Amino acid sequence: MTMGKDYYQILGVAKGATDDEIKKAYRKMALKYHPDKNKSPGAEEKFKEIGEAYEVLSDKSRREIYDKYGEEGLKAGAGGGGGGGGGANYSYTFHDPRDTFKMFFGDEDPFASFFSFSGGPGGTRTFTTTFTGNPGQGGFEPMDTDDPFSSFMGAGHGMPGGRGGGRRKRQDPPIVYDLQVSLDEVNNGASKKMKITRKVVNSDGSARREDKILSIDIKKGWKAGTKITFAKEGDQTPNNIPADIVFVIKDKPHPLFKRDGQDLLYKQTITLKQALIGCTINVPTLDSTKVPLTIREVIKPGVKKRINGLGLPLPKNPTKKGDMIVEFDIKFPDTIPEAAKEMLQNCLP
Repeated sequence: MTMGKDYYQILGVAKGATDDEIKKAYRKMALKYHPDKNKSPGAEEKFKEIGEAYEVLSDKSRREIYDKYGEEGLKAGAGGGGGGGGGANYSYTFHDPRDTFKMFFGDEDPFASFFSFSGGPGGTRTFTTTFTGNPGQGGFEPMDTDDPFSSFMGAGHGMPGGRGGGRRKRQDPPIVYDLQVSLDEVNNGASKKMKITRKVVNSDGSARREDKILSIDIKKGWKAGTKITFAKEGDQTPNNIPADIVFVIKDKPHPLFKRDGQDLLYKQTITLKQALIGCTINVPTLDSTKVPLTIREVIKPGVKKRINGLGLPLPKNPTKKGDMIVEFDIKFPDTIPEAAKEMLQNCLP
């Protein structure tokens, strides 16, 4: 007799898998292929197969019949009395994978708190940069969300059939702060220490206020909008998961330069005479040095000069830098003597 579908292979577990291993496998794969989150071709059919495999392997009687007679035997009613009792033939028919999903996770939406970082079409995930380990060491790494429930719900989690026995804790929304960073800090890298005050629950259930220092390593070349997340550093209560503390990099105004990506914009004022006959100017840099720039041609309004390698470090390759872009502001004289007007009249085209 043909075995039909291999439910163990569908869930990615061994034939001798425990109930907890089967629950964990279903949890991971059902979240990955749920058609509300995964729009890739074949995801809905895969979701249905996963639900059917779980229904069979999580039920002792169905699993015994399946192990002995395979899918066709299970659905054809092989092994009389195997689960129906009273000696009647037992046949199995799978109905709705969404019902299976709902019974496993209960009435709450499992995506609500664990997938708020956005899951894209086709199961694509966007990772949030999360601070882990010793903050002073600058340990930044992406959260691995292949099994987003593994850290919140151990195998089985004390829930027969995967159904919750009580209300799951929800994480508070992130607390977001702007972090002003100067161009010098972006150019050289820097360390900042930020003090937060949060509520902490004592072992006896009482609460107290606590100050905590969070250390942030500013990496060379970081762009405005870069987020640094300290996981679960918000207020604690007995009924919540503490909020993440998120710092968002903002550029602090500089007296000489403006930022354009990894390039620096510098405006140099020159006289009309310099614009017409040429000149040499000394361009300042973030390294407190000055670079000479010689101009021999006529400088017209709107002309820009680019000096390679004097901008900000590239985030992915800090040994390379953007450029310095020099813009010119031509200062015209308020008046011109009559003699000078005659000379200009004769020499200018």
